[in-house]
Order: sequence, then C-alpha cells, then structure tokens
Amino acid sequence: MAMNYLSRLMSGLLALVLLAGCAKDIPPYLAPDQRPLAAQERAWPVNHYLALAYHAVQDDKADQTFLAVRTDQLLSQLSWLRSAGYQAVSVDQILAARDGGPALPPKAVLLSFDDGYRDFETRVLPLLRSFQWPAVLAPVGSWLDTPADREVKFGDLATERSMFLDRAGLARVARSPLVEVGAHTFAQHKGIQGNPQGNTLPAMANRQYLADAQRYETEAEFEQRLREDARAISAAVAETTGRKPRVWVWPYGAASGTAQRILREAGYELFLTLDDGLADVRRPEVPRMLMSGEDDITAVAYRVADAQAPRMLRVAHVDLDYVYDPDPQQQGRNLDRLVQRMADLRINTVFLQAYSDPVGDGLVRQVYFPNRVLPMRADLFNRVAWQLKSRAGVRVYAWMPVLSLDLDASHPRVQRWDPATRATAVDPAQYQRLSPFHAGNRAAIGQLYEDLSAHAAFDGLLFHDDALLSDFEDAGPDALRAYAAAGLPADMALLRADGQRQAWTRMKSRALVDFTLELTAKVRAIRGAGVLTARNIFAQPVLDPRAEEWFAQNPDDFLAAYDWTAPMAMPLMEGVGYAGAAPWLDRLVDAMRRRPGALDRTVFELQSMDWRTAHSGEAKPIDAEVLAGWMRRLKLRGALNFGYYPDDFIQDHPRVDAIRSQMTTSWLPAP
Repeated sequence: MAMNYLSRLMSGLLALVLLAGCAKDIPPYLAPDQRPLAAQERAWPVNHYLALAYHAVQDDKADQTFLAVRTDQLLSQLSWLRSAGYQAVSVDQILAARDGGPALPPKAVLLSFDDGYRDFETRVLPLLRSFQWPAVLAPVGSWLDTPADREVKFGDLATERSMFLDRAGLARVARSPLVEVGAHTFAQHKGIQGNPQGNTLPAMANRQYLADAQRYETEAEFEQRLREDARAISAAVAETTGRKPRVWVWPYGAASGTAQRILREAGYELFLTLDDGLADVRRPEVPRMLMSGEDDITAVAYRVADAQAPRMLRVAHVDLDYVYDPDPQQQGRNLDRLVQRMADLRINTVFLQAYSDPVGDGLVRQVYFPNRVLPMRADLFNRVAWQLKSRAGVRVYAWMPVLSLDLDASHPRVQRWDPATRATAVDPAQYQRLSPFHAGNRAAIGQLYEDLSAHAAFDGLLFHDDALLSDFEDAGPDALRAYAAAGLPADMALLRADGQRQAWTRMKSRALVDFTLELTAKVRAIRGAGVLTARNIFAQPVLDPRAEEWFAQNPDDFLAAYDWTAPMAMPLMEGVGYAGAAPWLDRLVDAMRRRPGALDRTVFELQSMDWRTAHSGEAKPIDAEVLAGWMRRLKLRGALNFGYYPDDFIQDHPRVDAIRSQMTTSWLPAP
C-alpha cells in the first residue's frame, strides 16, 4: 500500500517536473487586446496600392515561356478582385495622390501588362472595358518595330512576330482612355555577360563585361548605352501614341539606380519592379506581384491577401573564402555545392561575404570585386551572388565591413584613450578600424561601396559588426575635432565625465549610423532604391541600455535607420554557456519585443561554431541538433526572422537534415 502511494507520489512529482520543463518552452501569454492583428486583417496604409504584373494572355494554354495566364484565369482574377472590394486605379490617380490630390481607394490595384503582346488588344482590352478598369501596357521597342516577315528575338528564343503588337496595333490600343502606355526598354530586354566567368545578367541593370577586351564597360559607356535606349523607346512610344511615356517597367524586374537617374531626366515618374510588398504613392519605385498561369484563384486570393505581410527571413551567413580556390575547376565545384546546399535548406536569404578574411582577425586586406581601394583576391562576388539568386532562388545581401580596412598609414585608425597614462593608441584587443571622423577614410570606404555596386548585383547590404566605438574611443585628433564641432569638449577626460558621457555616447552612436546611411545612399544611387539594409548589433546594447556606452550601438537607432536589425544572438560568445542559452535567448527576444513592431524587422543571428575553443586549435562546431533547438526556442518566443553564422557547406555543417525544418518557411512533408 505504502509502495503504491510512494509510486503515485513519485509519478506525480515527475509529471510536475516535466510540465515545468515544458512550460519554459511555452510562448509568453498575451491578452487578446494586446495581440497584433494578422497582416491579412489589417487595412492597407493610406495611399498604398498593390501592383500586379501580367504578361501574355492566351485562350487555350498558359505557356510559361511567356509567363502567360489563360483568358478565363484573368477574368476569374479580375472578378474576384472586384467582388473582394479591390479597385483598379490609373497612373493619373496615383500621381494625383502623390501630389496631394484625392487619396486612392482603400484597396487600390494597379494592373500592368509587360512586353507588348498582341493579345492585349484582342483579349485584355475587352475585359478592361467590361470592368471599366485601367491598366498599364509596356511594350519593348525593338519587338514593336520588328518587320512582319521577321521573327522576334525573345531573349535567345526566336518567336513568331504575330505574338506582338506592331505600331499600328499599339496606336489603336492607346486610343482607349483606360490604357497607359509605358516603356519596357527599346533593345535592352536581354541578358549580357556580367562577369569574367560568363554569367548572363539583365542588361539594363548591369555593366557589361567585354570579354574580348577583358574589361568591364566604363561608367561613361554604360550610361551612354542606357541613354540611347531611353531615347529610342521614348521616341517610339511618343510617335506612335502621341503621348510621352512616364512609366518605366524594368526588364526581369531588375532595377538600376544609375538607369533610374537617367530615366527620370527623360521624364519617367514611376518605375515598376518585381519586388515584394505594397507600393506607396510617395515612392516612384513600384513593387509588383508577378502573375502566372500556375496559380489558381485560391492561390491568387491568398497571395493578394498576404501582400503586406512581412517577409520572414531565414538566413545563412556564407564566407566567400570557403568558395574561393586558385584552381578554377575546384572553385566551380565549391560553388555548385554551395548553391545546392542553399536550395536544399529551402531558405530565402544569404548574407554573402564580399571581402576576404582567411586569417580570421577581422582586418580586411582583400575583397572579391574590382575596386579602387583594396587588392582584389578574385572577381568572384558577382558570380556567386548571381548563381545563388538564379539557381537557389535566394536573396543575397552583400556582407561588408564598415571600418576594419587595411589601408596605408595616411588613413588614421581609431585611437583608444588610456585613463591611467592619458596616452592614445590603437587598441590591439579590438578590431583595427579606420576612424570614421576622418574625411579621407570616409571617402575611401565610400569608393569601396560604390565599386561593389558597380560590379555586382545584390538585394541588400549587411553592415558588419566592426562599426563600434568603445567608451574610450575614438580619441584621435579627427574625432576630437568632430566632438568640438558638435558642442562637446575636445578632451577625453571631460568627455568621460558624468555630465558629458551620455551626450558623447549618443553623438558617436548617431555618427556611425549616419555614416552607414551615407554608404547606403551611395549604393542605392548605383544599384537602385530597392537595396535593403541590415546591420549587426552586439547583444549587450539590446539587453542593457547602459551598454550603448561601451559599443556606440543603440537598437532604437538601428530600427529607425535600417530595414533589418541583426542582433548577434550568440550565447556562447557572450559567456552564457549551453545550460543558460535558452533563457538568454528568451531575454534577447523579449527585449526586442518591447519595442512596438520590432520583431517584424529583427533577424536574430545564431552561432554555429564555439569560438571559445579556438585558443586550443580550430573552433569547435556546435551540434546541429543544439542549433536547431535554439531556432525552435526563438520561434516559440515570437521571433520571426533568424539565421546562423557561419555555414560550412564543404563539411555539411550544420547538417541540413537537422536544421532544415526549423530554417525553412516552406511546407515540408513528413520524413
């Protein structure tokens, strides 16, 4: 009897222990009135709209060579949109709302049709008339002008001339008040060789690599090619329709800041991409949802309803040093392994190292793209980025240093002040960084970012964690002059006094943010306004506001300045240990959650290596199951976006089979 009682007691205690353990993994409770609305339930912001990108419309098939939809699919989609309360709007309405006129309707939609297919006149326009809905038609000039007895060169595919409108057909279509004729280039809807390895990139957005001359187009040659094309298509549309085009549709959705500057000078006001999300009348860049015959009406409804849902990031950090090999064949095999692994992981984003750091000391001595500042180890970044984008279907962020560049002695370094001796010197225990307060340093770093943008196609920038200043930095003469110009003492002892320390800390934090924003502007001017930004932040400034003083990093500044804030969620690096990792990660997520909307734009970066073991040899890989458990913990706590560093695709670490179910945002079948 006593044994049965004791057995039941022990079982009960065991159950309580198990429940207590499980309770740690239960997400924190939020009252119903504190829970955010799902993206599908939120009203669109005022003067935002959804743009839809159509191509060919066919009766008996939906040939995906031309991204076609069937006529009955188009009718079904337009009918669903109208019944669900959506309203197509014209370019005139968008520009009027931009200029302070009547606001767009609450669920505004811009319909656009690319390439100039003849079926726009025979199939699309009758439907537009029946709905009384406007649309944009963007023809390609060289296809429009192809003689009747010739085939159209659709990329590398010879296509029947009858598929495309001629000038007479375009003139008839343009008479309808429902049709806005835009431009889709004259002769640049094609691929060009974009690097020495022979990758084909969109012509309008990239400099051409001239293989015979073994060089890239110069900036002047690139701009001349763009200007000639813009003049030709603008003249063709104006001559045919009697109206100057004002909407530009980027071929393949690939934008270019350089091209956009030239096109704005030519009178274009809207620039249509294939990026995600809603368009805003205040911005000339218009993201669009690509429509194809592969989606039934249910899929279309879900995609439209999710248009303003935040994009969840699943990120692998990739060291390009792992891909590089002096043997081109081995380098090609390394690249193939990387691409296959990223596809197998089913992630959507890669933070790709654009610089070389084989020593691992954080000082950048070489980069992987042509430039005016540092030696080029190999012209490799553009090739790997494009292969990842085109073959693995991921977005690529160029992971770049901010200050830790190994330049000559004319570029002063960050100086640390020693309170005991009052001497200043470079801190040997910290990143060797260029002073951000020196004009020559800023110019050189800016040139490096410009050259990256001119020679590579990428979706975003990740600013490395080397953009920091301690509570004893920067004590160099350029920094002291900057402090004085900001109204602060030009004396380190006074700056560190209680009355000045907070103002000094805030000044440095803002200075680093402002510098990265300068670099962002340089990149977007060349690469396009759609380039997104992320910046690494150490965990301590997120967890403890006092830590801003030690790093010159503030999470609220980051959230205001960048598209993504990237805390280094690395418990072992912070000295927490395996046993305390889970509650530490909870604290980190909770600290960001307290900032309204922050989790939508925060990507937590886990560690896949234990660098504490590096002193005894190579750093030890963290067990993939442990890493997967940390990912699970982040999700249970409410984190939407996360990744890990580094990815060793050569050694399959972390193992794909262990982390894929946690990393992917796609549905996976049961094993």
